[in-house]
Amino acid sequence: MKCGTSFLSIAATVCLSAASFAAPCPNSQPTAAGHAVQPAVMHERVVSHTVRQVALADAPKDIVDTAVGAGSFKTLAAALGAADLVATLKGQGPFTVFAPTDEAFKKLPAGTVETLLKPENKDKLKAILLLHVVPGKVMAADVVKIKEAKTAGGETVIVSTEGGVKVGTAKGMSNVTKTDIVASNGVIHVIDAVILP
Repeated sequence: MKCGTSFLSIAATVCLSAASFAAPCPNSQPTAAGHAVQPAVMHERVVSHTVRQVALADAPKDIVDTAVGAGSFKTLAAALGAADLVATLKGQGPFTVFAPTDEAFKKLPAGTVETLLKPENKDKLKAILLLHVVPGKVMAADVVKIKEAKTAGGETVIVSTEGGVKVGTAKGMSNVTKTDIVASNGVIHVIDAVILP
């Protein structure tokens, strides 16, 4: 019968479709239960991009980026920008930076920071900031062995270990509160007061 023939044709089609669906992929691997499992394939661009991102995230940052990332050196970062020292401290180095925190800058007389950040006071600000930079990578273990250090600005800062490690000038000494924050181009030691000439 015509009706019976149509029914058989539909059934055959369904069976063939089911067989095709169940057929394993040439690259598939059977499991213990006999089911074919498709191998996971990742595009090499995706893998290399991910690895590159992880590598960049793990790479040490330079002194400026390390200070900015710490979140407690906003005033110092602004001062470095105003004095055109950002490019210098992002350079190869190495440098040792005695970095005053935001709280350290607040200890200065009212209005001092604002005045120093003005364009006409750029040279004065630069001279003050360079008092905090010593060429070379001087770790804490080395700092305690010296009495003074020549700064990037050509001046000399005093180093004292009496009652804790201190660094400064005849105008005043700053306490070193945290040491050996390593950056890609040097090291940072945190201080609690701004060094003045």
